[in-house]
Amino acid sequence: MTTYITTPIYYVNSTPHIGHAYTTIIADTYSRFRRLCGDEVRFQTGTDEHGEKIVQAAEKEGIGPREYAERISAAFRDTWPLLDIAPDHFIRTTNPEHIKVVQDILQKVYDQGDIYFSSYSGHYCKGCERFLTEKELVDGKCPDHLTVPDEVSEQNYFFRMSKYQDWLINHIKDNPDYITPERYRNEVLSFLSEPLEDLCISRPCSRLTWGIPLPFDKNFVTYVWFDALINYLTGIGYPDGADFTKYWSVAEHVVAKDILKPHAIYWPTMIQAAGLPPYQKLHVHGYWNVDETKMSKSIGNVIRPGDLVEEYGSDTVRYFLLREMSFGRDASFSKEAIFERRNADLANDIGNLFSRALTMLAKYADAKVPQLDEASITEEDRVLIAAIDKMLAEYTACMNGFEFHRALQSVWEVIGMLNRFIVTNAPWELAKDAANAGRLRTVLYFLAESLRILALVLRPMMPTAANKMAAALGLTEELDKAVLPEAGRWGGIQPGTALHVGEALFPRMEKKAASPAAPEKPKPQAKAEKKVEPAAQEEDGLISFDYFGKVELRVAEIVAAEKIAKAEKLLKLTVRAPEERTLVAGIAKHYSPEELIGRKVIIVANLKPAKLMGIASQGMVLAAKEKDADSNERLVLSAVAADIAVGSRVA
Repeated sequence: MTTYITTPIYYVNSTPHIGHAYTTIIADTYSRFRRLCGDEVRFQTGTDEHGEKIVQAAEKEGIGPREYAERISAAFRDTWPLLDIAPDHFIRTTNPEHIKVVQDILQKVYDQGDIYFSSYSGHYCKGCERFLTEKELVDGKCPDHLTVPDEVSEQNYFFRMSKYQDWLINHIKDNPDYITPERYRNEVLSFLSEPLEDLCISRPCSRLTWGIPLPFDKNFVTYVWFDALINYLTGIGYPDGADFTKYWSVAEHVVAKDILKPHAIYWPTMIQAAGLPPYQKLHVHGYWNVDETKMSKSIGNVIRPGDLVEEYGSDTVRYFLLREMSFGRDASFSKEAIFERRNADLANDIGNLFSRALTMLAKYADAKVPQLDEASITEEDRVLIAAIDKMLAEYTACMNGFEFHRALQSVWEVIGMLNRFIVTNAPWELAKDAANAGRLRTVLYFLAESLRILALVLRPMMPTAANKMAAALGLTEELDKAVLPEAGRWGGIQPGTALHVGEALFPRMEKKAASPAAPEKPKPQAKAEKKVEPAAQEEDGLISFDYFGKVELRVAEIVAAEKIAKAEKLLKLTVRAPEERTLVAGIAKHYSPEELIGRKVIIVANLKPAKLMGIASQGMVLAAKEKDADSNERLVLSAVAADIAVGSRVA
């Protein structure tokens, strides 16, 4: 099978922002997924470099439009590798081969009578670089740029777009998946319920020269949309290139909703006029807002991808954007949200799972995949295998349907299941008795095999992290060649495979300290309370109910644990109760970090914070302590007898 996936070519009037990044990450993720399924894939992106706004932007900087376009185009090309985006082709509308294809198609459509010369008066929006109809205006203004359009009267060339209106309506109705999600299909059909006007496809050289000259009239240049859309053909060698023959029939475009109309109406009618079959699918996504506010240069809330990668890393940025937006709907970006995703989903969930599993495989199996003991397989093990099979089916369906957030949700359900699998099977306990050797091998094999499948399915979304996982599992070459239908089958990891415990997959991030607040005004001194004598609080070792009521005990879940350098008794714990907090506990001689993850314990939640080894401890974990006849100390953490929500008060 073959796949041809494209992004829009991005207009070079500004540098890349989070919206550009999302569209391109979507296309890159889909291209990687289809390769994982065994397809031959062509992934194309690029830059749109002609038009009035480019001239205006260049003039502001005192340079020519070509120099300006070269610089901004380079900014896009340089940004994509930072995000692990790897297109097969980067096209520019200033490339000579593109200019020739545009002129050839213009000449063909002109020769068959579908382009004509006429006078026109209308509302021209400089921001949109097109004439707006009366129906498109909102309170007399362009709805996108909130400006009153100029009233322009001039002679231009027009494409008979109205000629193809009935064909387009029928094609959309006959092909329900032509425009997805459905809400955008319905939006286009609603627009097409009114008579379609012909499209002005030229600009007179008297007001614009930065464009592709019309082949049949050198006094005009091509309207930027008629120029830009043709890149999807140019990039695969139209009209007679081998790639054009191979890929055009399966073309899928990914766009944001602001350019729905050009892609869903202009482009299909242009293709039909050129005598070509329509593209296969148009995938339309929503906007990224910032802290619930629309991105805008004027208010200074534009998010640059390079800044995000520098702070969080490419995998975190890719994961956040894919997980946070339900494809087709708007989503909101905030620093708090990406920080929480990083620590909760990546550090706590997949990061801890990977670290714990590899540490135990190194400790209890000499850093090799153990031989499975068939006799020790339990019903719980079979449930895990079934859950992974179910995840693979859901993952595949969601990825094909551009429901990337749901695909990740299905993967994370398995990750949560595996973290619980470690707690319930407790390899550290199995290792204490030689009679459990077979069961220990089986548990460790299940962990290694599950990690292999996770590394496989995460490759399209988080390629760098997936490659680190593959390297640690000794499977770099195997997973590079893997095809999902075969490689996704349970039992693919070979016993004896050497493992490599390396650096943490997703180290936890600490919040940056806030700037010091202004000192508070002194509060009026409260009336002194009557001093309570110790005898009133304590009598023969007893305390009052009121005194005990001041101690806030809560159920907490340990989500991360690590040793503290130069402190052999101390562990740094991250717990949820339900908010996240850090505790320092003197339990390192009794518990290893990997066996603590997922445990529910009881903590003192309102203890005054104290610094231990330079770490602020925000509470205390409760444990019972005893000594045997030889004065050897045993310490057992507190626990709850049944499952209960974290943060529950202990009364």
